[in-house]
Amino acid sequence: MCGDGNHQGFIADTSVTRRTVLLTIGAVAASSGMAVPVFAEDPGAKPVTEKQVSVKTADGSADAALFYPSGKGRWPAVLMWPDILGLRPVFREMGKRLAAQGYVVLVPNPYYRAQKAPIVEGPFDFNSKSDLERISAFRNGLTDEMVDRDSAAYVTFLDAQPQTDRKRKAAVQGYCMSGPISFRTAAVRPDRVGAVATFHPGALVTDKPSSPHLLIPKTRAAFLVIIAKNDAERMPKEKEQLDSAFATARRPARVEISSANHGWTVAGSQTYDEKEAERAWAELLPFYRAHIG
Repeated sequence: MCGDGNHQGFIADTSVTRRTVLLTIGAVAASSGMAVPVFAEDPGAKPVTEKQVSVKTADGSADAALFYPSGKGRWPAVLMWPDILGLRPVFREMGKRLAAQGYVVLVPNPYYRAQKAPIVEGPFDFNSKSDLERISAFRNGLTDEMVDRDSAAYVTFLDAQPQTDRKRKAAVQGYCMSGPISFRTAAVRPDRVGAVATFHPGALVTDKPSSPHLLIPKTRAAFLVIIAKNDAERMPKEKEQLDSAFATARRPARVEISSANHGWTVAGSQTYDEKEAERAWAELLPFYRAHIG
């Protein structure tokens, strides 16, 4: 189940990651807008400030996490859409880690209309019918039109932050179901989105009029797409179709297939592959430096 009916992996514990200690300290700091710890293992990492924020949308107010380098300065903005399980500790960690490299990062709760984050707490098994039905109810209630309205609101919110450098383009990042959502965001705000990165995305090429790949001509962004091994096996023509769509639209893009299975970048998943996750991270940063600064 990843927007297209496919997802692999048991989420062993959505609240525990390899940086649990930093998260615990960061959770205390977040409520007061204090600086949270630096990821010491990342070269050039900066101290990060985390804030829990409310973003006004056309349909209400979305709860979200905002991260940016502590101290004075302005940095490019990144909208990080979480996967199908939504905003939770592991995505807060990922947002902090990216912000530490010099970005203003917003991680929203896609399901704010139904419930505040976290939507899922504790173990989640995609092979469990009850667990799948529970998360599917949230995902199925999120339409393309809702996503488009929210995308515009989130980009507007990021641009309103004093830490955001509006002279530079923004980026949007997606995982699982939010891979297609990231394409939609770039099409909704082509004036601002200059880069799209997505890892183990849901189907980006379908036979429906709403297929994400059909939106590529409406964007003005560069793309980094890394498809999961088992997704590529299930959709063997997707990479070729994406390459063709990007070439036709004259959009700079790199489409790759990972050696890991769906969900490999998200710590806590049974399919988490730290080596491949770090390789994705190593590709993401130069990609952003080249296209948004």
